[in-house]
Amino acid sequence: MAKSEGGIMETVKTVFWALLIAGVFRTLFFQPFWIPSESMKDTLLIGDFIFVNKMAYGYSKYSCPFGICPISGRILASDPQRGDVVVFRHPVSGEDYVKRLIGLPGDTVQVKNGILFLNGAEVPQEADGVFTEKYEPQGPQGGYPACANDAQATGVCEKPRARETLPGGRTHDVLNVRDGNPGDNTDVFTVPPGHYFFMGDNRDNSLDSRFPQASGGVGFVPAENLLGRVDRVMFSSAGRSLFYFWTWRADRFFKAVE
Repeated sequence: MAKSEGGIMETVKTVFWALLIAGVFRTLFFQPFWIPSESMKDTLLIGDFIFVNKMAYGYSKYSCPFGICPISGRILASDPQRGDVVVFRHPVSGEDYVKRLIGLPGDTVQVKNGILFLNGAEVPQEADGVFTEKYEPQGPQGGYPACANDAQATGVCEKPRARETLPGGRTHDVLNVRDGNPGDNTDVFTVPPGHYFFMGDNRDNSLDSRFPQASGGVGFVPAENLLGRVDRVMFSSAGRSLFYFWTWRADRFFKAVE
């Protein structure tokens, strides 16, 4: 067998075992998700296959094995931390969302001219080049990415990238498509007790807590809706299906999520 063929077979085996583990343990400790949108680029890409650690924050009515909790209510194994990438149930639609936790209970959150302010203090950003990707249909829906440049002419989609440093020192990438989008300037939000405020890293292409639930946004998310924390990308497919192994992104196997 050629070396390249052996490499493909090892990759196939890895994905097989990942899917097997997902089927056995999804209701107990981990739950698999396939990222369908670009709201968390470049941290998470369309086609990333992730496992959600359902025990990171303890039990909720959404994360109990087989829907049965040891006791009623929620047990927090540890408090969610600002900067965690979290999967949660939308408070209105019940759909699964994945965003970054920005505001803790009692925090004030505001965005001014695209810059995040927490508790009245500006959250620093440092320019970090440009995120690039092919301008082509992505994922099962076949949508094209939002770009800051004329990607149709060049075939390459570009977005300015910055490193944002949250209070406590955690850093992550954020992307900007264009200035003046609705989420670039907001009112001051005060996060209620027992709730959290989430934002996507692709700031101009994320329907998150900046937008009210009445218009399809996320709004404040109650603690009981948190499914778990995203710690790692298991593998990633750039094609329309995770089974199209020839479209797998080799550099994203077991990639840690910041």
